[in-house]
Amino acid sequence: MKSEERQFSIESLCEDMVSMIMDKYGLSDKAAIKKSYTSSTFSKLEAPETGLYYQSPVYLFDMLKEEFDADIADSSKESLKS
Repeated sequence: MKSEERQFSIESLCEDMVSMIMDKYGLSDKAAIKKSYTSSTFSKLEAPETGLYYQSPVYLFDMLKEEFDADIADSSKESLKS
């Protein structure tokens, strides 16, 4: 796959994932975009060697949910320590 095609695929996947984030977590479009683009899932998606850009948006959203849920759990643990 050419670099331009891969980039188009990534952008299309992100568009779908942002919509799913907005629906699932009730975030604004700006917050969902920020959450998506700052995630480790997005970093992996951008790395050509992972091949994640061949996956479905639902598969990638499941990865994001796991990441977000882990972040929420970590935040909860930290607030309990305070």
